[in-house]
Amino acid sequence: MSVTSAPKPKYRRVMLKLSGEALLGKREHGISPETCDDIAREIKEVKELDVELAVVIGGGNIFRGLAGSKHGLDRSTGDYMGMLATVINALALQDALEKNGVQTRVQSAIEMRSVAEPFIRRRAMRHIQKGRVVIFAAGTGNPFFSTDTTAALRASEIGAAVLLKATKVDGIYDADPAKNPKAKRFKTLSYMQALRDRLKVMDSTAFSLCMDNKIPIVVFDLFKRGNIKRAILGEPIGTLVSE
Repeated sequence: MSVTSAPKPKYRRVMLKLSGEALLGKREHGISPETCDDIAREIKEVKELDVELAVVIGGGNIFRGLAGSKHGLDRSTGDYMGMLATVINALALQDALEKNGVQTRVQSAIEMRSVAEPFIRRRAMRHIQKGRVVIFAAGTGNPFFSTDTTAALRASEIGAAVLLKATKVDGIYDADPAKNPKAKRFKTLSYMQALRDRLKVMDSTAFSLCMDNKIPIVVFDLFKRGNIKRAILGEPIGTLVSE
């Protein structure tokens, strides 16, 4: 009698980048507890593969600093407000994960010890090695840097084998698929192609950091059930950006 072996992940240490909009669900603003729970369940399935996982989450469902600056708000002030929005999202995701039996820690680049640990790389590594999901909040702690750049930076710091960029589209296109029905999706891309063609799924600083540290990026549709697991198993979904 043959025994079917469990699938083996392609990547053992993973950085998952979630946009703030991922938590919206059907809302126009704020956080959907149901959507948080859905994402938490998917992350729990991934943890059952015995992978090490960290998460960076954006804050665009609550506030975007760049958008605020377009309406007269000081850019640095707006960016700090956006960083605080990511802390709110991190706590919401932590709550959903803990309710699903997944141990977590939130580390914030802006110190607020009542709700999160300060970001300390060695402590984060220890949590990850113990099987906890570490959620990195408050961006880099500096204005003018996106949470995509944060994800690339933290992925480099923890030695992640891959950066998974979960979005609302199923990969990187040569044009906006929402505006151009003939837009072509790339299955693979080089870092240099992404930088040269200014493909805006991530900013150039994030692409450059991943290129310098040889961290592949997988861009995929978060809202297709099971896609996080498929990406970690190495199934050909979305777009792979590598050397």
